[in-house]
Amino acid sequence: MGKLAEIVDVNSVSRISEGTSVTGEIKSSNDIRIDGKVDGKLYSEGRIVVGEHAVIVGTLLCGNLDLWGKIEGDVYVKDVLSLKGTSSITGNLHVRRLQVEMGAELNGTCKMISEEDFDACLGNLVSKPAQVE
Repeated sequence: MGKLAEIVDVNSVSRISEGTSVTGEIKSSNDIRIDGKVDGKLYSEGRIVVGEHAVIVGTLLCGNLDLWGKIEGDVYVKDVLSLKGTSSITGNLHVRRLQVEMGAELNGTCKMISEEDFDACLGNLVSKPAQVE
């Protein structure tokens, strides 16, 4: 029997739907799906999926990123950034691994980093979450 694909509980995925706009800082230990607009800082320990009509203006930090939409700002990815054919980034990339489809747009620089580099950037860019009591 082959290796089973990782199962993601849909209830643990945070979602910002199309037509929704968020301003500020978002932090999550779970995956995030963005189809609306985020203006600010976005951090996920897991995967962030940015839909085709989504727009993010600000800094994005995550474990993995699948991008179909638009980002204006710096991007830090601990493992894999996958730029899909409809994606557009204006800003600087700091990634461990990069996958680019034909049609993707990148206006900025790209620096390949290690997991240790990502962790150092994370410590400088993301404040510790408040304890929930």
